[in-house]
Amino acid sequence: MLVQAFNGLVGGAFYALLALGLAVIFGMLGVVNFAHGAFYMLGAFGAFVALDSFGLSFWWALLLVPVVLGLLGVVLERLFIRRLAPLDPLYNFLFTFGLALILQDVVKRRYGVNSQAYERPALLDGSVNLGFFDYPAYQVFVLVLSAAVCALVWVVLTRTRVGMIVRAATEKPELTRALGIDVARWVTPVFGFGIALAGLAGVLAAPMRAINPLMGGDLIITVFAVVVIGGLGSVFGSVAAGFAIGLISALGNLYVPALSQTLVFILMAVVLLWRPAGLFGREEGLL
Repeated sequence: MLVQAFNGLVGGAFYALLALGLAVIFGMLGVVNFAHGAFYMLGAFGAFVALDSFGLSFWWALLLVPVVLGLLGVVLERLFIRRLAPLDPLYNFLFTFGLALILQDVVKRRYGVNSQAYERPALLDGSVNLGFFDYPAYQVFVLVLSAAVCALVWVVLTRTRVGMIVRAATEKPELTRALGIDVARWVTPVFGFGIALAGLAGVLAAPMRAINPLMGGDLIITVFAVVVIGGLGSVFGSVAAGFAIGLISALGNLYVPALSQTLVFILMAVVLLWRPAGLFGREEGLL
């Protein structure tokens, strides 16, 4: 049971990173980014291409791929998201949905539908003694790094001037503009940062998951459920729900396998009936 619980936390680490990116984007822009799963897939393929075509190790991919995808997110926000923002939110939802399909098809045409293999870095190819059991070192690394990134983002948003500006621009944009702060200036980097988090999750997933064009589409629906459970726009709620859902799903596979595929959505329905805004959601702010 302890091993299964740890498996759940590792799986929850991916949910947490992806949900964190979605929460930051929604909190700042009010955009439901359906292409988030496609950028997660691009992160995994980015690591594969970096090694296969350029000979770059996992560590270089971990640094470079999220930056490249973040810059791509900046370009997309400048060219498309910003233009659609004044319209009904449905337009941006449809745009990101279409973008996800396009990105999947582009990768599918180049690499087909078969999964690509990616070896674990040699430094993490082994196991760690956690006291009660031995556990793969790479999975421990994923869990620790994901928790550290989530904690760092939380600190930045709650303890720094940049975080104060982002929260103020989210909660009261008109008042923030009246104080002389250019809200539009912060929208683009926040969107790029959210995309970079999806890319980071993809790179981390490459040695663990089957790398194929559909890997993001299979995951994003669950991640949306995680964000809804945690509370739309709530950074803390999204991260907490991500780890919790990973743990619940793993234990559900162990004890109630018949409900393993629907357990998260049952939980989402129960939470929404109890708290329509999600466990940590509130209308007035990001956090």
